[in-house]
Amino acid sequence: MLLVAVLFLLASFLRIVSGSDWCYQSQVTCNHTCAGPETWGLVAQNCSGRSQSPVNIVTRRALQDERLTPLYLTGFQETFHSHIMNTGHGVKLDLPSNMRIHGGMLPATYKAIQLHLHWGKDGGPGSEHLIDGEQFPMEMHIVHIKEKYVSLSEAVTDRTGVAVLGFFFQESEFVNKKFGPIIKALKYIQQPNNSTTLRGVSLDMFTPPQKNMTKYFRYDGSLTTPDCAEAVVWTVFEDTIPLSRQQLTAFSQLQFSDGKPMVRTYRPVQPLNERQVYYSRGHVAAVSTVLLILAALVPSALSLQTTA
Repeated sequence: MLLVAVLFLLASFLRIVSGSDWCYQSQVTCNHTCAGPETWGLVAQNCSGRSQSPVNIVTRRALQDERLTPLYLTGFQETFHSHIMNTGHGVKLDLPSNMRIHGGMLPATYKAIQLHLHWGKDGGPGSEHLIDGEQFPMEMHIVHIKEKYVSLSEAVTDRTGVAVLGFFFQESEFVNKKFGPIIKALKYIQQPNNSTTLRGVSLDMFTPPQKNMTKYFRYDGSLTTPDCAEAVVWTVFEDTIPLSRQQLTAFSQLQFSDGKPMVRTYRPVQPLNERQVYYSRGHVAAVSTVLLILAALVPSALSLQTTA
């Protein structure tokens, strides 16, 4: 009788962790109705790998790489119409493939396929990556695949087949009007699998000014949801995007596929293991600018002192 009970429990557990039954920690209950992040390795073997994402980026341990020059972003200014959808796990916006990124030591030119977001609860901590242990209210990922690939499933067979741009959000006193179209769309996609159309938007509306996108971190990692394929070149930008508390809270009104409030949609940070995080020369450029200003001011100050 005991053996039967054990086999029943095992079968139930395997059913729970199979296929699409993965979930975030905020959905896990005492009766384990879904596979939370701690058991994603049973859902997809990749999730137990040694090059997983997200990670905590410790700035003092990051190495500066002068080859990490500013990225070239094409098509980000062009307006487009596209579907935004509640996937049951989060919010995804499909992107036209005419958007490209290259440079900055990326191993190829990549084309955009989609944008999605991760957030907390009512504007609380919700980013996936951390900076020196700090978790931001939200994080946006713009997902790209190498030009030669047709789909994400094809791209993840290549160790550098995917390039993701990560952006942090910070709470602001003011409403970010550029994000208005996405915020307004949320009321139409509160239920899983609901979608609506965004019209006349561009990626420039949702990202920092390109002149401010010179400071970033780079490391090799994975997708942050099952199947957690270790095929991602990560570029995580330092400059944040402002959103008001009301705008951040709007995301918490959505529902997961199980009907629960869609909150804390982030994977906990993973061990860095032997990987190295690098930072762009944009960090150094900012310091160099200050030094140049000081170099210009010092002779003037000495001249004034002599005259006096």
